[in-house]
Amino acid sequence: MKYRCPICGYIHDDDNGTRFEDLPDDWVCPLCGAPKSMFIAEGAAETKKKVSAPVEIDEDAMKLSVGQLAALCSNLARGCEMQYKYEEMKLFRELADYYTSITPAVNDADVQFITENLKKDLEEKYPQSYDISKEYKDRGSHRICVWGEKVTRILDSLMERYNSNQEFLKDTEIWVCSVCGFVYVGENAPALCPVCKVPDWKFNKVERKVKA
Repeated sequence: MKYRCPICGYIHDDDNGTRFEDLPDDWVCPLCGAPKSMFIAEGAAETKKKVSAPVEIDEDAMKLSVGQLAALCSNLARGCEMQYKYEEMKLFRELADYYTSITPAVNDADVQFITENLKKDLEEKYPQSYDISKEYKDRGSHRICVWGEKVTRILDSLMERYNSNQEFLKDTEIWVCSVCGFVYVGENAPALCPVCKVPDWKFNKVERKVKA
């Protein structure tokens, strides 16, 4: 049996040692300190939601490239993870991996191309996205815009540093938050993600390619 912390997502698995029921009453989550009483048994019955009608796919969504679909499914997977919907997360990640595998290479994606597009997103795309989320009063999409803009701003600042000094990445590590995509440059990942506040174990280290 598995038990999940509703605060940080830590999983206690009975199969890996002490059973959850045998843990002392004053036991707390080893990551965030949440009390034992807050843990939720995985697979516990949830309220079933009725599906009123099939979801119609917007015409604009049909025009997305495979690369855009890969990014969309990856973001949806992260959103499901934050809501502890692990089955849905797994399915979206499988879709993201598939679309990524068939995404053609962008041969002209040099430093200048990336820098210009980051600035275009900040100056044009995000203001438009904010207006749409405000119009539809969609708090979920608004949060996505907030997180996305912060991540894009850090990427923009890193590109500016790279353009002025390409040696600043030498002898250091690059870390990416697996939840929101925040990028951090340093020897160790930050204790908490500055954007979405997940702990450092949610960061992935970018492995550098070794030149032949």
